[in-house]
Amino acid sequence: MGDHHHGPAKGLSRWLFTTNHKDIGTMYLWFSFAMFILGGTFAMIIRAELFQPGLQLVEPAFFNQMTTLHGLVMVFGAIMPSFVGLANWLIPMMIGAPDMALPRMNNWSFWILPPTFLLLASTLFMEGGAPAAGWTFYAPLSTTYAGPSVTFFIFCIHVLGLSSIMGSINIIATVMNMRAPGMTYMKMPLFVWTWLITAFLLVAVMPVLAGCVTMMLMDVHFGTSFFSAAGGGDPVLFQHVFWFFGHPEVYIIILPAFGVISQIIPAFSRKPLFGYDSMVYATASIAFLSFIVWAHHMYTVGMPVAGELFFMYATMLIAVPTGVKVFNWVTTMWRGSLSFETPMLFSIGFLVLFTIGGFTGLMLSIAPADFQYHDTYFVVAHFHYVMVAGAVFSMSAAIYFWLPKWCGRMYNETMGKTHFWISFIGFNLAFFPQHFVGLAGMPRRIPDYALQFTDFNMLSSIGAFIYGLSQILFLYNVIATIVAGKPVSDPKVWDGAEGLEWTVATPAPYHTFETPPKIDPAHAHS
Repeated sequence: MGDHHHGPAKGLSRWLFTTNHKDIGTMYLWFSFAMFILGGTFAMIIRAELFQPGLQLVEPAFFNQMTTLHGLVMVFGAIMPSFVGLANWLIPMMIGAPDMALPRMNNWSFWILPPTFLLLASTLFMEGGAPAAGWTFYAPLSTTYAGPSVTFFIFCIHVLGLSSIMGSINIIATVMNMRAPGMTYMKMPLFVWTWLITAFLLVAVMPVLAGCVTMMLMDVHFGTSFFSAAGGGDPVLFQHVFWFFGHPEVYIIILPAFGVISQIIPAFSRKPLFGYDSMVYATASIAFLSFIVWAHHMYTVGMPVAGELFFMYATMLIAVPTGVKVFNWVTTMWRGSLSFETPMLFSIGFLVLFTIGGFTGLMLSIAPADFQYHDTYFVVAHFHYVMVAGAVFSMSAAIYFWLPKWCGRMYNETMGKTHFWISFIGFNLAFFPQHFVGLAGMPRRIPDYALQFTDFNMLSSIGAFIYGLSQILFLYNVIATIVAGKPVSDPKVWDGAEGLEWTVATPAPYHTFETPPKIDPAHAHS
């Protein structure tokens, strides 16, 4: 590839064989958006069915497949790869590295994803249909009573886990070994910090998920009884092993989002981030605590009261570092010279809605109260407030914020703001009513419901369709920007932006930092 050193290869081979972090980042981002649309389509089927009581459009079995695939595709196909794409694009630029530490592995960790999701989607057309045990795929529903497609699903999970682990090792190796001279750990941008901590989380919990699905495979095909009470196993063991992965997983999704917000709010407040050190410690505390709270998903399984108490207090404790973060973001904005471009709007939207999601999480952490909330739409409302308003809103903010840097063209601000307001209104209309139907006792993952929940479900479905359609506007804006946006040549696209990525030319050259930049020892935290 020596002859192509200064620019990308031509045609398809550029994308298939590339080891350039920007190319791989771009592929991750486009792939995750495609998955976001696919997962969104599944959600639309769910919400169309729930628009009215009674079985309207789809069979109950197919409805269950939709709830399952929607969760799996959104978590493993849309949210996680989108942040890995962001990491690929930004981390080398933020720390002054020429590329990722392991570029070939980087290519591999991306290219195993598309075929895997193709395989997962193809289960819809198999005998017995797609997996239908929910994205948490509790045994024995996912083992004894599952259709033949469960084996393919297990294989998919293995490969997705492999991709995550390779991506994480790459990020850890890059951040630890390739920082520009003078960039100490406590000078790194917060996005790099959050991703470094997230990568350690991923390396710690993905093998646990692999162990979990391997035990499922054994139960399904090799006559073992890990999760079958009839053979001396325990279905609750499944829940323990799953949630030991599953709870850190939700922090894996949200920590990079915290990093993004910590880059954007200072830029549009035009002042440094308040409490940088405490942000780093808070992130590390959240990561540590995420390992000791998993059983708050299982209050209703018959745990000893002492166990419930432990997990209840540990869960409540997570609110402290999270509160520190929210306080620091708000304080950064305090008396800042604020302006409200689209990235800032999404960041403030994130701040408000994520905090609501945090409070409902605290409600769910209270063990005796959870007996009322458990497995109702209240839980669905809670995690969509932290996953969608947390991860997806911050991701939208990130795209609007860095896209001009990446492609050298400015997006349409009016369209960006329109996208924000439609998203914001649609999202709240979709998920706020679900708190109420949940408290009133509507169970989750059901295709039909009692008559008294009709009005709220109608609102919810209308909101979901509004939110879903607003993403088409987003897609149009991004493509229109790349193809025909107004050219930007200023290295600092945003006047308040700080950090090394804003010191390179706009659009970002194919190779950045061939010679490492000099870091000023007195350099303020970006």
